[in-house]
Amino acid sequence: MKKILLLSDTHSHIDDTILKYVAQADEIWHAGDIGDLMVTDTIKKHKPLRAIYGNIDSAEARLEFPLHDRFMCEGVSVWMTHIGGYPGKYNPNIRAELTANPPKLFICGHSHILKVQFDQKLNLLHMNPGACGISGFHQMRTMLRFVIDGDKIKDLEVIEIGKRSS
Repeated sequence: MKKILLLSDTHSHIDDTILKYVAQADEIWHAGDIGDLMVTDTIKKHKPLRAIYGNIDSAEARLEFPLHDRFMCEGVSVWMTHIGGYPGKYNPNIRAELTANPPKLFICGHSHILKVQFDQKLNLLHMNPGACGISGFHQMRTMLRFVIDGDKIKDLEVIEIGKRSS
């Protein structure tokens, strides 16, 4: 069993509230737009981190992290990418591969809009944790946490950190 904290779109921001939730998880997954690598370096001091780079990330971030990460967590196949789209409106750059070989859990960031949706056509769970940074148009800073237990994804929680302006 693994407790996962899923975050995205930090845009160079990390604070004690985010780190409080980092401390409660077994692994941290970052779905891109990291910004300053101080964010991921700080997380890695506390917990194992899996991250991908996003469209605002530097060449340095692109050397450290992949654009796509496909992996297994316990019995769950996962695909994490920054610009993935949504069920029925997936990014054209990945649509063919996603349709041919769908994971059980598909994660993306980019939109700053928290969304969890089951894709019945591809039989996968889509997650976007919204944005936990303070840059962007989102009003509420959000993250997701959940448990992967064998081949089950369970105990999903939305974490609202607070207003972006705070």
